Amino acid sequence: MILANNFQTEYQSIQKEIDDAIHRVLTSGWYILGKEVEQFEQEFAQYLGVKHVIGVGNGMEALQIGLMAMGIGPGDEIITTPLSAVATALAISNIGATPIFADVDEYYHLDPTCVEKLITKKTKAVLPVHLYGQPVDLDGFRLLCKKHKLALIEDAAQAHGAEYKGRKVGSFGLFSAFSFYPTKNLGAFGDGGAIATNDDGLRDSCSMIRNYGQKKQYEHLVRGLNSRLDELQAAVLRVKLIHLDEWNEKRRNIAQKYNEAFNNHLNISTPRERSNTVHPYHQYVISVESRDALISELRNKNITTLVHYPIPIHRQPCYAEYNNLDLPKSQFATKNILSLPIHPFMTTGEVGQVIKEVLNLTKL
Repeated sequence: MILANNFQTEYQSIQKEIDDAIHRVLTSGWYILGKEVEQFEQEFAQYLGVKHVIGVGNGMEALQIGLMAMGIGPGDEIITTPLSAVATALAISNIGATPIFADVDEYYHLDPTCVEKLITKKTKAVLPVHLYGQPVDLDGFRLLCKKHKLALIEDAAQAHGAEYKGRKVGSFGLFSAFSFYPTKNLGAFGDGGAIATNDDGLRDSCSMIRNYGQKKQYEHLVRGLNSRLDELQAAVLRVKLIHLDEWNEKRRNIAQKYNEAFNNHLNISTPRERSNTVHPYHQYVISVESRDALISELRNKNITTLVHYPIPIHRQPCYAEYNNLDLPKSQFATKNILSLPIHPFMTTGEVGQVIKEVLNLTKL
């Protein structure tokens, strides 16, 4: 079976480092907000090129806490993408604000041109997602936000190590949110997330909110959450961060092999890479007709594929009030996109087998 991820092989490749890190935590006797979290926050901040990183419970809460720290709430609107994990919109809804969905561009990203048409007096921020690891049009969004005096927030949950014009994504907005869900390019052994920012005040507020709203123990200045990256996950992430660039390069090499095989295929559209970016290929997503039939046939060949995402957020049952909204590019994409296996531990033979079977099943 060719898997979308291979966690066992990943662990085996760095087993001693991981085991030593876990042992270090277990023998320390300190499991919440200790030295491992502090060290990871510093190391990830240095990696991203930002002043501050705040470790939290997961990627959705990273967004939610950042928005709470901004003072976003009922009556406020945030423009975001319908083509993402639902967590992007839930973070907005959970604080009482209103998500406003704009359509996507040819990269499956929130389109700045569509966003501008939806800006109102209630709009407080724009929240694009670096979907599949590919950086969005950050220059376009920065100009747009400056023009309309809006905050730019980066959902970088899928974009660990991605670069835009020589800078790591996650360093451009007022704040950015990362997820460390196990499938991510930088994944923990459970849930985890982080907020990255250059704003000192936002850092202080996020640090309080993640820990019951307290700055000193038992003195709660704001109504916060319990959303803390734990010491075990931080220790694991510290180990994996050392290997992130190497693993991302392996993903890029696999993507290059896929591109060489599929680029001239009339029935397959390969991912477009935005110029002046480094795409770490959290997912390798093609667009193909008869997508569901291809999924079934590849499954019969023991090849795992996934769809990210089969239902756009504005068509989800939990967002029924948006179900009649027509966003044609997003809706078209969800009917045709398909994520092929890609991870740093795929063998040359596995990559070749995926290519062979996809070509056999999508005849010219």
